[in-house]
Amino acid sequence: MTFAKSLPILTPDSVAPKVFSDAADAVAHLERLYLEATNFLIDAFNQLAQGSTPHARYRAFYPEIRLTTARYDQIDSRLSFGHVTEPGVYAATITQPMLFRNYLRQQLGLLIQNHAVAVMIGSSSTPIPLHFAMAGRGDVTLPENGDMALSLRDIFDVPDLSTTNDDIVNGDRSLNADGSRPLALFTAQRVDYSLARLAHYTATAADHFQNYILFTNYQFYVDEFEAFARAQLRDPDSGYTAFVAPGNTVITDPEAPIPQLARLPQMPTYHLKRAEGAGITLVNIGVGPSNAKTATDHIAVLRPHAWMMVGHCAGLRNSQALGDFVLAHAYLREDNVLDADLPVWVPIPALAEIQIALQDAVAEVTELEGYALKKIMRTGTVATIDNRNWELRDQSGPVQRLSQSRAIALDMESATIAANGFRFRVPYGTLLCVSDKPLHGELKLPGMASSFYKTQVARHLQIGIRAMELLREMPLEKIHSRKLRSFDETAFL
Repeated sequence: MTFAKSLPILTPDSVAPKVFSDAADAVAHLERLYLEATNFLIDAFNQLAQGSTPHARYRAFYPEIRLTTARYDQIDSRLSFGHVTEPGVYAATITQPMLFRNYLRQQLGLLIQNHAVAVMIGSSSTPIPLHFAMAGRGDVTLPENGDMALSLRDIFDVPDLSTTNDDIVNGDRSLNADGSRPLALFTAQRVDYSLARLAHYTATAADHFQNYILFTNYQFYVDEFEAFARAQLRDPDSGYTAFVAPGNTVITDPEAPIPQLARLPQMPTYHLKRAEGAGITLVNIGVGPSNAKTATDHIAVLRPHAWMMVGHCAGLRNSQALGDFVLAHAYLREDNVLDADLPVWVPIPALAEIQIALQDAVAEVTELEGYALKKIMRTGTVATIDNRNWELRDQSGPVQRLSQSRAIALDMESATIAANGFRFRVPYGTLLCVSDKPLHGELKLPGMASSFYKTQVARHLQIGIRAMELLREMPLEKIHSRKLRSFDETAFL
């Protein structure tokens, strides 16, 4: 529009970059820069909303971190993060540093310690879209389309897909536009986009998410999770502090009711909170690989320490019974949703720390071990497909592939969650519960579940929670495996 192009551009007063050798001070400055930038945009918007005539375009920029090293430092080769691989200039744009305060302090602290250099904090050249600047601010609300006499994109920056993508994660970009190398897996706009999507899909704010994520595809697990959460809140020594339900309902009283939303979100999410995000989040992603990809695409920007699938599956062996557990150690990917981002020829390795935590949790909850444990749990390949009614088609092709892969179970989410965990460098695992055996005449129909199956389902979530608690006790450098890191990896987790 000619009107917009003719307007001058107003920006906040320029602030010279500052150098910091203390991670906490560096993050505090990131917070100041971010608040100054977003407040500038919000103040401008409020003036226009009150009827002022625009005389300029308003633009503010994300803060950024820069690190410069001039030598090859001898870094502990056991570490998978917290250092850069070779000399150069590295940079990352940052959004909502208050939300990521602990994470940023940890990552910057490691860089400063491992390379014995300071980090530079300043403003980047990437504009902050007005929509993202206002996200999470309860004191301001964007109007609906048509409610203002002018178009916001004529006056403010809007989201830009050229900086809202997975080029760094997918290995498609090794340099930033200015020639520096990426310091983090995600740009600020990519993070902001996902934070907005998370609020939409889960009906809970990003700051409620915990570092240990369970995914399920069955409402029963939500009911069990709430019961578990209330029991933990009754125990003053549990360490858990609050339970959060969709709609950002927070309860600390174990007997407090949870108001029901008139309409549940697409992926209802519940959080059992603990200090420093060390609690557990449960996401009911529903059915299908598309939902699984959507959820993990966005949760990944929060940099959780682990995520796991605890859901239902079809058992493929006649020796399995309804209610048996399946611990995935490999995946047959026929979900198709990640083919463009992660080719199917890329192996998705089992992660020893996750596998051991899951197996130990099964043994602890069921009170079985060794050879006795094999009676109710099998370890093997899980196949994930994108056709829920695959049984109704000619079975010769699918059944042959399942047999050749030695698959022991089939579902629609697990391989997607594991593959996206691999892609996003988030430790992953899968423990499923057999709910039907379609190849052997036991279809998922009303009345076919045995009492053993119902008992096992009740235990299933307890096992997932216990596995997360075991992982929580491990050092981060042990959980975040080097198997998840590429040749030319970013320093940040």
